[in-house]
Amino acid sequence: MIILPAIDIKDGNCVRLFKGDFSTVETVAENPVKTAKQFADCGAKWIHMVDLDGAKDAKPRNASVFLDVVKYSGLKVELGGGIRSMETIEYYLENGISRIILGSAALSDPQLVRLACKTYGDKIAVGIDSKNRKVAVNGWLDTSRMDFIELAKRVEQEGVGCIICTDISKDGTLSGPNLAQLEELNNAVSCNIIASGGITNIDDIKNLSDLSLYGAICGKSVYKGTLDLAEAIKLSNNLMIDKCFNKSELIPAVIKQSGTDEVLMLAYMNCESLRLTIETGYTWFFSRSRNKLWNKGETSGNKQKVVSIKADCDFDTLLIDVEQTGPACHTGRHNCFFNDF
Repeated sequence: MIILPAIDIKDGNCVRLFKGDFSTVETVAENPVKTAKQFADCGAKWIHMVDLDGAKDAKPRNASVFLDVVKYSGLKVELGGGIRSMETIEYYLENGISRIILGSAALSDPQLVRLACKTYGDKIAVGIDSKNRKVAVNGWLDTSRMDFIELAKRVEQEGVGCIICTDISKDGTLSGPNLAQLEELNNAVSCNIIASGGITNIDDIKNLSDLSLYGAICGKSVYKGTLDLAEAIKLSNNLMIDKCFNKSELIPAVIKQSGTDEVLMLAYMNCESLRLTIETGYTWFFSRSRNKLWNKGETSGNKQKVVSIKADCDFDTLLIDVEQTGPACHTGRHNCFFNDF
């Protein structure tokens, strides 16, 4: 489960709301870029950002802030708020935003959702914000008649692979996430589910991980100090690693070139090599023939910088996207798969 610290932007400032009420706006940090860098120092790879002005006005209002975070923090940014057109989606993605969140548009403009998913695939997510199970829109200022599960099933059919689910009654309250609602949603659709709202402490991270969710957004808890972000990220990583080695001490890792999807090689990892890979950002493996750990490229210089790590549905095979320096194969070939049958 990935941990996504959150920065909501209003009038260029880092703020938080209580239950989505704009009258409760509270400034929680001075500088968005500096705050994002602090999150990165804690081990975060992703950051969740919302344009609150954009959500209310139905168009982007703080674009420069988000693009500065992309440029200077080193974090992957998922962004929502006021994104209602393909032009806006294209602008943000072409300028470095990693994932776009469609909120109100998911209810009012399903054609946009379909086109966005067809064009950009897993770079598109839908944010489903609910109040008493009903979907809220327009910066949470209005509530529809649609049940959140109904909308989730609809956007899944439209090609959405990731849903950010927020129980508005929990947002900013530090009262714990709505576990029952999240479990219901996770069982209703096959999309990756990111939990948002109410996360307070490390026990909440454990409980969300037990639901096998894709991610968890942490906002007020990080700013108020009830959740140690570094501890939460480390715990989440450890829980994921433990799942991978429940059945075997060694599991295969398929190594893929980021951007081209070219399969470069297959190697094996044990618990320690996976931890080192996560900690260092470069691939480590376990050699079955030498019975020892090895760091890819340690002697040759042909290193593999990790872009992402994914486990399969059974947590017994890894798919690792890398930026490969030089050839991946010891023969000098770019990849290890060149023997035709």
